[in-house]
Amino acid sequence: MEHNDTKSIVGIRFKDKGKVYSFDATGVFLEEGDNAIVDTESGPAMGSAATGIRALSRDTLPRTLRKVVRKATDEDMKVHEGNVRMEEEALTFCMEKIKQRNLAMRLVNVEALFDKSKLAFYFTAESRVDFRELVKDLVRKYKTRIELRQIWVRSEARIYGGIGMCGRELCCSSFLNGFAPVSIKMAKEQNMLLNPEKISGLCGRLMCCLAFEHEQYMKAKKDMPKCGKIVTTPEGKGKVLRQNILKRMVVVDLGDGKEVELPVDEIQREDKDPKPATGRKKQ
Repeated sequence: MEHNDTKSIVGIRFKDKGKVYSFDATGVFLEEGDNAIVDTESGPAMGSAATGIRALSRDTLPRTLRKVVRKATDEDMKVHEGNVRMEEEALTFCMEKIKQRNLAMRLVNVEALFDKSKLAFYFTAESRVDFRELVKDLVRKYKTRIELRQIWVRSEARIYGGIGMCGRELCCSSFLNGFAPVSIKMAKEQNMLLNPEKISGLCGRLMCCLAFEHEQYMKAKKDMPKCGKIVTTPEGKGKVLRQNILKRMVVVDLGDGKEVELPVDEIQREDKDPKPATGRKKQ
């Protein structure tokens, strides 16, 4: 039940697998999985309830929070089905025009607003594309507002989906709500081989899953000696060659080709030489 200091909120997803957006569900009853018509910045749209309705504090919600208009009716579903058919037709038509005009772009997806007031065409391209004539073709065909949006390859992979090298459905098209920054440093911190084929996803970019455990790896490595450091072991002094972060073991080179693998707790780091004092001498 909604109180003066709370508001009824529901999470809406516009694609089968995609980001979940919060909407004000005041006065509307929705259960998870129900279809609903919502008010977006671009206009009315149909989405699916990814969560049940929750009462959240008004202080934690943005002032620009938009509302759920109504639970989708049978008539709304018919309109939506017509929109889907139009999107499929527009995709084919646009691809033909791109080929005719020899444009260096790859069409990925088409989305129509619920009231057909706008058609959005999503594409990828290696460089800038002059698509002004293409827009004219689309306006003449569909007599509505046309928008062409360039997306990056990660978004393209999310739309198409697929199976990763792990044998599971792509994270971006199954459960991720957004894309977190991924860097080559994350792969290095996890002692992964820096082979592009091993650390890249179907999109050709670094795999999203490299970021999943990065924080845990950083915490685990915090008290482990770095590679190249001199340490003292029960068998003598040596240099750290490799780390096994998950087992909390390190491989130490004791010289003369002898290596030992020991738990972190059984080795002692060499203390650094104290820095000379830089204070002014007393007179």
